[in-house]
Amino acid sequence: MTLRTRITELLGIEHPIVQGGMMWVGRAELVAAVSNAGGLGILTALTQPAPDDLRREIDRCRAMTDRPFGVNLTILPSASPPPYAEYRQAIIEAGVRIVETAGARPQEHVEHFKEHDIIVLHKCTAVRHALSAERMGVDVISIDGFECAGHPGEDDIPGLVLIPAAANVVKLPILASGGIGDGRGLAAALALGADGVNMGTRFCATKEAPIHQRVKQFIVDNDERATNLIFRKFRNTGRVAKNSVSDEVVTLSAREGVDFSDIHHLVAGAKGREGLETGDLDAGLIWAGQVQGLIDDIPSCAELVTRMVADAEAIIRDRLGAMLA
Repeated sequence: MTLRTRITELLGIEHPIVQGGMMWVGRAELVAAVSNAGGLGILTALTQPAPDDLRREIDRCRAMTDRPFGVNLTILPSASPPPYAEYRQAIIEAGVRIVETAGARPQEHVEHFKEHDIIVLHKCTAVRHALSAERMGVDVISIDGFECAGHPGEDDIPGLVLIPAAANVVKLPILASGGIGDGRGLAAALALGADGVNMGTRFCATKEAPIHQRVKQFIVDNDERATNLIFRKFRNTGRVAKNSVSDEVVTLSAREGVDFSDIHHLVAGAKGREGLETGDLDAGLIWAGQVQGLIDDIPSCAELVTRMVADAEAIIRDRLGAMLA
């Protein structure tokens, strides 16, 4: 039995499992390992300090895998935005065939990528956004449930509802994202109408993830309650792991008259990067989802992908199949 879906056919991959773009984590070591395991690894463009660095990282990834991989470009509101158009041009000139977009107002980027016949996966947190992206011309919708790490939107709709709600109206292939970390999640996503899964936190707890071992063990040791929702009052909700920093952000944000400048020193990306690289669990934010409660080991990407697919196939064939009798 082999899981063949619209995602495996479109992306040219063996298994319907995608590693989503993650700041500071989506580097060549992890991306190549996921792609070599039969999934789709995705480099994170803005992890690289400049477009030329991204070009070099793409070359480095190509030296480590001959299988498909993609690049994530996330567009975020900022007073001093990075040179998105230059990163986009670097992706195009490098001959990358698959791009994951996320964030606000991606149309300019999507249109340019499509002019070069690049397959575009777009991450959404609401059905209405998925329909808008479909009209925009993307090729795949990655629908992100409330359980996810990162920014789950402001509607608070979990995957068990959001995935089938999207599948009811979206004609494009769908990747289910948020709260998925094993074969049960993969089988469930397929049953809900998705064509594959997109995972972030689970791939952080793998041997090839380029982060400190203490951070990986922290994810393993945490349970499903060990996250905080931050930035709620600024309508830019983020889900992160519970630590002293995110606890303080929650406490400060609850005070009257607090604005973002009052917590910026705690949530700066450089502090989060420091924690991932040094293993200091209280240096900054650690972005992780509720799926922490389902993670109990640190396998290689090959072991993880192989196990997930085998477990999903067994659930579909044996457990669910037996119920039909």
